[in-house]
Amino acid sequence: MSFIEQMKQKARADKQRIILPEATDLRVLQAACTVLKEKIADIILIGDKSEILRVAGDLDLSGATIIDSKIAEKGQEYGKAFYELRKSKGITLEQAEEQVKDPVFFGMMMLKLNDADGLVSGAIHSTADTLRPALQIIKTAPEAKLVSTFFVMVVPNSEYGHNGTLLFGDCGLNENPNAQELSEIAIASAQSMISLLDITPVVAMLSYSTFGSAKSELTEKVVQAAALARQKAPELLIDGEMQVDAALVQRVADLKAPGSKAAGHANVLIFPDLNAGNIGYKLTERLAKAQAYGPITQGLAKPINDLSRGCKAEDIVGVVAITAVQAQSNKSNK
Repeated sequence: MSFIEQMKQKARADKQRIILPEATDLRVLQAACTVLKEKIADIILIGDKSEILRVAGDLDLSGATIIDSKIAEKGQEYGKAFYELRKSKGITLEQAEEQVKDPVFFGMMMLKLNDADGLVSGAIHSTADTLRPALQIIKTAPEAKLVSTFFVMVVPNSEYGHNGTLLFGDCGLNENPNAQELSEIAIASAQSMISLLDITPVVAMLSYSTFGSAKSELTEKVVQAAALARQKAPELLIDGEMQVDAALVQRVADLKAPGSKAAGHANVLIFPDLNAGNIGYKLTERLAKAQAYGPITQGLAKPINDLSRGCKAEDIVGVVAITAVQAQSNKSNK
C-alpha cells in the first residue's frame, strides 16, 4: 500500500473536519469532491456559495459544508475572539471583525474555537499568508520550541529512504536556522516520521561536507546542530554533517562515512537552510517524478498545512488526508 493510501485509510477510520478556505479555486474543489467521494474527511469550504458552485460546475459538492465568511452567523463571535487575541497589538474590535471576513482568518478562528479540526491552504496564497495568521491565532504547541515544515517525498521505483518515502525538512518556513533551531527541526521531523508514518526515523543532517571533508561557518553550523540534536534526543538516530549521496547511497557511505549508523540509509533529510531545502524538494519532485506532499507544518497547536501554488488536485487530496491524520494524533495526545 502506498504512503498516501495509508494516510487515507487512517483518515477514514476517524473522520475529521478539514477547512479549505480557497474554495473558488477549481483544483481545491476537485480535491474536495474526491475527499468527499472517498470518505477521507468532512470538508468545510469557505467562500461565496454561488461563486463556488459556478466554479465547481458538474462537481458533486453536496456533502460539503459551505460557509460565506462575509455573512456567516459566527462572524461576530469570531471577530470578538480575534480582537481578544490581538488587542495587545493595537487592533480595534472593528478591525478584528473586518479581518475575520477573510476566508483564511475565518478558517483559523473556526479552528481556534474547535469548530473544525484542521486547515489546508496555499493553492493561491503564499506560505506567509497561510502561516502568519496561523502563528497569530493558533500559535505554537505547548511542547514546541519552533514551528517548522517538512515535505513527505514519495519517489517511484526508488531504493532510497523507506521504500522510496523520505521526509525533507525544513523546506518551507525557516530561512536560515541557526544550529539550535536546526537541531529542533531535526528532532521534530524525526518525531513526525514516527507519529505520521509509523516509520523509524534515520536522520541525516545535510551539508556540502561529510564529517569534516570541508570546514567553514556553514559546515560548522550543521556539525553543531547534529551534536545538539543527539544531546537533546539521544533515543533518535541523528548523524551529520554529511553530503546527500553519503546519506542515501550505502556504497558512498562506506567510503565517506564508514562509522555512521545513519549514512547510507537515511529517510529523514534535514537541509541547512531554506535555499537548499526548497531547491532539493523541487528537484526531486520534477526530475525523479516524485509526489511532494507539503509543506506539512509541525509545532503548531493544531494542524494547519500549506500547499505549493503549483499543486495539483491530487496533491491537495493527499495533504487533506495527512492533515486529518495529524488532527487525530493531536486529539489523542491531549
